[in-house]
Amino acid sequence: MDLGIAGRRAIVCASSRGLGRACAEALAAEGVDVVLNGRDAARLEATASAIRAKTGARVTAVAADLCTEEGRERLLAACPEPDILVNNNGGPPPGRFEDWDHARWLSALEANLLAPVLLIRGVVGGMRARRFGRIVNVTSAMVKAPHPAMGLSTAARSALTAVCKGLSKEVARDNVTINNLLPERFDTDRQRMMAELRARSGGVSLEQAYAEMASSIAAGRLGAPAELGAACAWLCSAHAGYVSGQNLQLDGGSYPGVL
Repeated sequence: MDLGIAGRRAIVCASSRGLGRACAEALAAEGVDVVLNGRDAARLEATASAIRAKTGARVTAVAADLCTEEGRERLLAACPEPDILVNNNGGPPPGRFEDWDHARWLSALEANLLAPVLLIRGVVGGMRARRFGRIVNVTSAMVKAPHPAMGLSTAARSALTAVCKGLSKEVARDNVTINNLLPERFDTDRQRMMAELRARSGGVSLEQAYAEMASSIAAGRLGAPAELGAACAWLCSAHAGYVSGQNLQLDGGSYPGVL
């Protein structure tokens, strides 16, 4: 299927690796000009070079910390009129409620609520004026199925979900959509970190920790980042203009609820 977005411009946040990179690759494969973002300049440029070689797309690398005003301004300066914004950022580590002090709450909110909200604020007006915009937030399955150890992530990302749901109703008339991807157990560096934590705390091997994670998913496996990238690309497509304010779960069929 031709997604109808060749020649469009996209900003993909935290895209030097993992799920962000998968989103960037999927958009580049559709002929989108992509601005990558990350804090490690060397890794970011290596990713940009790899995506250029693989897709032939125009790819720009912008090293910037999304949690700072200067970083966000640098990113928007590199692509002042984006058609697509993919919000993504590293989540806070798991932990215990009693250990989360004021500083840790603020850090989580800065990274997973304020940074994406302020980037949306910076681009949505232009999208509305040009009558095309696709905003996709990569959040977490914990938004709909909270776990006590992931409270920092759940709180910040649930707030982002609520803000964007309200905004989506206002901007839909201008062909601007806002949707969320809710991943669970994807085979990324972050998942490896979680497996290593489980192995250390539970006294099991890394392989056993991975097997336990896979068994917790109805599909019996971890998700491939490219699967999430493909879903992101479709939500950014010309065909998805009637889909907005939604939370698409990518969890191998594991969510136990109906809604």
